[in-house]
Amino acid sequence: MRHGIHPVSRPVVFRDRAAGFQMLTHSTLDARRTVEWEDGVTYPVVDVEISSASHPFYTGTSRVVDTAGRVERFERRYGTAAPARR
Repeated sequence: MRHGIHPVSRPVVFRDRAAGFQMLTHSTLDARRTVEWEDGVTYPVVDVEISSASHPFYTGTSRVVDTAGRVERFERRYGTAAPARR
């Protein structure tokens, strides 16, 4: 490998804000915030919205999408469709 062209890999904590899940791993991301890990060492922390702890595919839960409400809102905004001509 050529020296000086690769980003620095360092330990970083990824924190899922939705599930309260934290994971310590290596990453090239640089974060300004820090958090004290279980071993007493302070690491940079990157907050993520979704991880395997909160994603519906991994948790087996699904979200209910209100498609009827979206259709009604569309019809109120743009009116109902005109009947098709033959």
